[in-house]
Amino acid sequence: MMKHGVWMLAAIPAVVAGWTDWHTRRIPNWLTVPALFLGIAANTLASGWSGAKEAVLGAGLGLGLLLPFVLLRSLGGGDWKLVGALGAFLGPPRLISVLLVTVLAAGLMALALIIWKKRVGQTLRNMAHMVASLFTLHLPSPELSLDNPDSLKVPFGVAVAVAAVLYTVRQVWSS
Repeated sequence: MMKHGVWMLAAIPAVVAGWTDWHTRRIPNWLTVPALFLGIAANTLASGWSGAKEAVLGAGLGLGLLLPFVLLRSLGGGDWKLVGALGAFLGPPRLISVLLVTVLAAGLMALALIIWKKRVGQTLRNMAHMVASLFTLHLPSPELSLDNPDSLKVPFGVAVAVAAVLYTVRQVWSS
């Protein structure tokens, strides 16, 4: 039962991060860094050294999987740290489940935003440029990064929050 409590705790920083990301388009360090250590501590208390190992592996997996996107400036640092913190609560297998739902939610949010802002043509051109960059082994142009003030930005923290809450609800209902 204590282990389920650790999983449920992951929804708290996720919801706070989703709310702050929606309102400010930032996820602050005062939230993500303590959440990372709380996830490790909670898993250690719940399962001893094996819990600590799972928490550290989960945090490392989340940070490692999303680091390339941060380096390419297609994902913010707060989003990256949030996923690392959630990995500390959830461990690797559960984090993968949450990330899959997160990607789906973020994709649906992006699609809705693109249609709402009437930017379908520009988005298709940008995608073509990104694919061409991949095949020519060059980085995409700066216009295709978070640094471009004209680019549409999906609050990834909101997608993470939705996924974490859905995962927590599923865990509670299935136990």
